Amino acid sequence: MVSDFGDERVGVLVYKILPESDWQEACRLGKYFGSEDDLRDGFIHLSAGHQVAGTAARHFRGMKNLILVAFAAGDLGDGLKWEPSRGGDLFPHLYGPLPTNAALWTKPLPLGADGVPVTPEEVNAC
Repeated sequence: MVSDFGDERVGVLVYKILPESDWQEACRLGKYFGSEDDLRDGFIHLSAGHQVAGTAARHFRGMKNLILVAFAAGDLGDGLKWEPSRGGDLFPHLYGPLPTNAALWTKPLPLGADGVPVTPEEVNAC
């Protein structure tokens, strides 16, 4: 099942976790084309706010120099689809490159004592 959510998700923020060096290169190019996993799967993996901590723990444990980049879902156009993944939860997937000029902000993701990247408090607020 794929959902576009219509106007319901326009104000929703979606997030990308990636190495800071990858984001710097994307900014140089004006677009982020994706990680090896993104390229393999044919879309850019993003997370809604309530999914960021789980994504960080599952896929980025022990990785240093990560950042979190925030985007308004409505700014990513028709290529953004909400599709079921872990446990049936709908995850945002972007079919196409991620425009760097659509980024609202970036924040570092330091590692916690357990090696899991620590999610900024404002992302966990809701």
